[in-house]
Amino acid sequence: MVTIGSTLRSTAARVPDRDALVFEGTRRTYRELDEEVDRVARVLIERGVRPGDRLALLAPNSDRFVVTFYAAHRAGAIFVPVNPASAGPEVEYIVRDSGASVLVFDPALVGSVTAAGQCGLPAELDLLSLGTCPGHEDLFALAAEQPADPVEDSADSSDDAQILYTSGTTGNPKGATFDHHRVMWEAVSMISTCGMQDGDRFLHVAPLYHSAELCIMLIPGTLIGVTHVVHRSFDPALVLDTLESEQITMLFGAPTMYQFLADQPSLVVRDLSHWRTAMFGAAPMPAAAVERLIAALPHVNLIQLCGQTEAGPNGIFSNRDQVRARPDASGRQAIVGMECRVVDDSGEDVGPGGVGELLLRGESLMKGYWNRPDATAETIVDGWLHTGDICRVDPDGYMTVVDRLKDLIITGGRNVYSVEVEGAVAAHPSVADVAVVGRPHPEYGESIVAAVVLRDNATVTLDELRDTAGERIARYKLPHELVVVDQLPRNASGKLLKREIRRTLTPLS
Repeated sequence: MVTIGSTLRSTAARVPDRDALVFEGTRRTYRELDEEVDRVARVLIERGVRPGDRLALLAPNSDRFVVTFYAAHRAGAIFVPVNPASAGPEVEYIVRDSGASVLVFDPALVGSVTAAGQCGLPAELDLLSLGTCPGHEDLFALAAEQPADPVEDSADSSDDAQILYTSGTTGNPKGATFDHHRVMWEAVSMISTCGMQDGDRFLHVAPLYHSAELCIMLIPGTLIGVTHVVHRSFDPALVLDTLESEQITMLFGAPTMYQFLADQPSLVVRDLSHWRTAMFGAAPMPAAAVERLIAALPHVNLIQLCGQTEAGPNGIFSNRDQVRARPDASGRQAIVGMECRVVDDSGEDVGPGGVGELLLRGESLMKGYWNRPDATAETIVDGWLHTGDICRVDPDGYMTVVDRLKDLIITGGRNVYSVEVEGAVAAHPSVADVAVVGRPHPEYGESIVAAVVLRDNATVTLDELRDTAGERIARYKLPHELVVVDQLPRNASGKLLKREIRRTLTPLS
């Protein structure tokens, strides 16, 4: 029986003196991490946490995030991570929706907790801080008084392990529920797909609360005994320093993170010889940006991962050679342990050159949405997860996600896929970031609008953008309008919040 909690115990027995966790100058070996997790788990159990109870964690990346994560599982709780950028009503929604009995929070976020309380947090909710916080008990101060005696892992592989709330790009988030079996299948898939190795050194800069960093990096890394180096947030200069000083071998990041790294003047002179693999996902990466990274980091294996929280997150991928051959594609095959199909409206597989919805099936798919059987039945049909991603199957077998079903633009009776347009617009040297949406139009149905963030001191006109993009896509797909913005709305995983952009655009009369 392998559970999330048992992996830490077994790795600590195998490599007790290896560095397990590094955060802001503090280092813990696997033995020390395992013992601290026992102490924190003992506090949770003494305060009434029982197997199956939900524990919500509202915190940015830190060593205490990692300790609390494993302690929750060791106590038998179901882990519910909450986006640390959440406002009070959003925190209250997830706590109530999940039925959490405990909310653990970073002291810096007490304002959000207070605001959530004003929205109506359950009176019986146990509130614990990850450090000193007036008016609240300090979980780690309480744990320091506990013995480090082993706490028996009461979970079984079939028990629910975590509820991962979707990004909510189209409304209130839903809680994708996973048992330990599904989570560990995802871990093994990532180890195999990405070539993770015993003794690797992982750098965590993407948010740990999100399914990608949590399930693609932290959980499989602990299973095989890597050293986890954790950053509180993404800072490109600090990332470069750490890649070099900590001899990092593997990094996962959203495309925007890699693009910021590529902008660092010192990138080409750093000793990054230990850096073996760079995984990117959570959002499309423009082909021009991929080509730039390949040129700057020729020795690094770039692996593209294209998945969905509801799948573990799992899905399709391209390995090093495939990324180099087709930097514009989203994936060449299903991730290990996963099956994929692209189907038309009638549910039939599309042929080469066809466009349809990407479906996924495998052991890591969610059990379902927490307390939402109707939504689960709509999303998982005959064992296949309907992702809502529109995908093109190319003649050479590559798959390219060209849009979300809800983001499809129909202009003049023709379908235009916003991701395809974004990739073409991003090729202009003045463009730092771009999102393409449709604005209602009285004659054509929708007008194609490019919302663009410019590089420092750069300028661009709509005609210049259209000239550059026109070298890559058909003219009917070119933007009709240009809107220059300071930044684009994204969630913490790097996904564009296109509904926020559309809200600022009034229909054309």
